Amino acid sequence: MWLDSYAEWTPHHLDYGDDTLLDIYDRNLAERPEKPALYFFGRTISVSEMDRHVRRAAAGLRAFGVRPGDRVALVLPNCPQHVIAFWATLKLGATVVEHNPLYTHHELRHPFNDHGARIAICWDKVATMLEKLRDTTPLETIISVNMIEAMPRPMRFALNLPLPGMKKKHDKLSGAAPNTVPWEALVGNAIGGDGKDIDNPDNNTTDAIALILYTSGTTGVPKGAQLSHGNLVANILQGRSWVPGLGDDDEIMLAALPMFHAYGLTMNITLSVLIGGEVVLLPAPDLTLIMQVMKKHTPTWLPGVPTLYEKIVDTAEEVGVSLSGVENSFCGASSLPPRTVERWEEFTGGLLVEGYGLTETGPVIVGNPMDGNRRPGYVGIPFPDTTVMIADPDDLDREQPRGVEGEILVKGPQVFQGYLNQPEATADAFHNGWYRTGDVGVMEEDGFIKIVARIKEVIITGGFNVYPVEVEEALLAHPDVEVATVVGMPRPDGSENVVAAVSLVEGAAMDPEGLKEFCRERLTRYKVPRTFYHFDEVPTDQIGKVRRREVRDQLIERYGSEEDKARLAAAKHRKD
Repeated sequence: MWLDSYAEWTPHHLDYGDDTLLDIYDRNLAERPEKPALYFFGRTISVSEMDRHVRRAAAGLRAFGVRPGDRVALVLPNCPQHVIAFWATLKLGATVVEHNPLYTHHELRHPFNDHGARIAICWDKVATMLEKLRDTTPLETIISVNMIEAMPRPMRFALNLPLPGMKKKHDKLSGAAPNTVPWEALVGNAIGGDGKDIDNPDNNTTDAIALILYTSGTTGVPKGAQLSHGNLVANILQGRSWVPGLGDDDEIMLAALPMFHAYGLTMNITLSVLIGGEVVLLPAPDLTLIMQVMKKHTPTWLPGVPTLYEKIVDTAEEVGVSLSGVENSFCGASSLPPRTVERWEEFTGGLLVEGYGLTETGPVIVGNPMDGNRRPGYVGIPFPDTTVMIADPDDLDREQPRGVEGEILVKGPQVFQGYLNQPEATADAFHNGWYRTGDVGVMEEDGFIKIVARIKEVIITGGFNVYPVEVEEALLAHPDVEVATVVGMPRPDGSENVVAAVSLVEGAAMDPEGLKEFCRERLTRYKVPRTFYHFDEVPTDQIGKVRRREVRDQLIERYGSEEDKARLAAAKHRKD
């Protein structure tokens, strides 16, 4: 049914062949050796120059004992060394394990014990934090990366000047990393040589695990989602078929989303070698840096999240920077308000559509068509060769009628290979070959899908189910509300009260009764939040997705009963 809504350029089925990420990397090198591959603070690195660095890094890792099937942990912000380390690891037939460099050693201890990486390549500013893992995990060797070394020479010189202002900037980007191997030594001749003798490994097949990303979903300790070369190749082939003309001309791709997230990695790093794109790397989605890029090196492709698009438009309008030239933008992670689409397309002249996916699905499984047939409030229709079923939560073998909510199940070539070392969790994640997303959604007659809520985030109040997204959408329509997060606060009878945490636009005053009345005009009474809490800044993750569970925990800690506070503290203690 949804195939009828495909854009004319998107085939219903694709030929995925036997290509791995390394095959696509090698083809890009052979066909476009002198094209720009990476752009970092004004310095451009060509495809062939990047490959020379990749081979040297691979040779260095080989000298440290990395072999096919081993795992190499990357704990880095977006920078050229991150991209090079990613491809160097794959060149050896090893598996990349991505981690957030802002995590603490406490948060990383379990994952490092789980994947067992003996080598970590990290940002030098977090090297001392990783040092604490040596005694409690298999970690042995830490390779430290100074991002400044990848910048243009004049910028490196300026940042090393002994001036207070420059020292502050320098210290923000780099830090001392004792007891580590500097990146420059890894890629130098002394350790491994130039790596010209490195060929693709014998395990270079579509079934080989290329990437492990840790995800905890809504509960439990983090689990390592294993994505194969075939999974990742399938998703970028699907993505290329979805976006009109992607790669036909020179693409400049803004990597503001972090590479340690499935979305940022796939939408920029692996996709770039398929389409021959130049990746503009930003170590953080800093608006000053983004404005500089917009003025000097305007991207044509800009994956993002709703808050990022809103902030870019706000800042560009404020400082008078043109966004013209951004042709295609693909949004994920949270619901995309129609007003954001309107503003973005007005300022850029390009397209912005919403999609949906998860870490376990490589990540994209659904997208709005990019031919004008998009539907506001819906995440779109399934990608080629991707099947989605809305299942009855009480009987997953039974498909729900169109328009009736249920759990979203999916099959497709991008669906992951299971959780590392967790056969039971893997078995629980699938039902008769279908991956259980844990999300509640509805599918219309024509196949368009709307996300309603995470199953674990459904609020049960007075016997009724309330889905946070629906209430949040109503609140976001209020002109004073900038961010809205709806959660359930425990009640003595075992059910929950619907409450909302909101941050307001500048100059607005908190008016709980006014917000309630606004919601009553749009929602059934039991869905209207009982209480409104003002947050200067609602907690979000690295890509701007609101952390509902963290909001709920904060509210319980501040306003919950003593019993609920004790229960929360006990749960956190068990997790620790």
